Amino acid sequence: MDKIKKNAVIFDLDGTLWDASETIAPAWNDWCAAHGVERRFTPADCRSYCGKTLPEIARVVFPQSEPAWAEWVINGCCEAECVPLAKRGGRLYPGLKQILEGLGREYFLAVVSNCGLGYIEAFFSGNATGSCFDDYENAARTGLSKGENIRLVMERNGVEKAVYVGDTEGDRQAALAAGVPFVHAAYGYGQIHGACMRISSLYELPSMLSELL
Repeated sequence: MDKIKKNAVIFDLDGTLWDASETIAPAWNDWCAAHGVERRFTPADCRSYCGKTLPEIARVVFPQSEPAWAEWVINGCCEAECVPLAKRGGRLYPGLKQILEGLGREYFLAVVSNCGLGYIEAFFSGNATGSCFDDYENAARTGLSKGENIRLVMERNGVEKAVYVGDTEGDRQAALAAGVPFVHAAYGYGQIHGACMRISSLYELPSMLSELL
């Protein structure tokens, strides 16, 4: 690391930092139409898939289809979505850049997601957020679970303490597996089944982190 920041804030992406579903759904529909796939998607559909790995999404969307074909479709859709996202981004949650810039002066910041290849990079370029983060990782690149990727980011950067911020039960379970505290982004997509700390907006995060880290 170029700065001595041993405490980290690691973020989920969808439903935590942005909502890109209004851009993703048309990109998926265009890809399916171009490849003779009859399935069509709404933004609500796309939001419901967030937090899952690409093979898991394929099983949800096409439960009766050959797995290899279903994964080919979802992989194609996910590659297609990165083109418009890299150009015009998605809808950032209020205060995101300001809050990240402030947190970055004190903490190591990273993104860990179950997304496909190129998706986090599209978030960085389409919304000019790349300079806010010190590292990132995803399941498609490593083949690891989200909890394992949280630990991977911590270990390769010498992080001693971390908090994971996410919006779904899967995020809470990943933080539990990684052995780090979890903060529920309650403004996001998901529901949490266990007890946890929660924020109703990103503006609440800095004061909570001052207590946790």
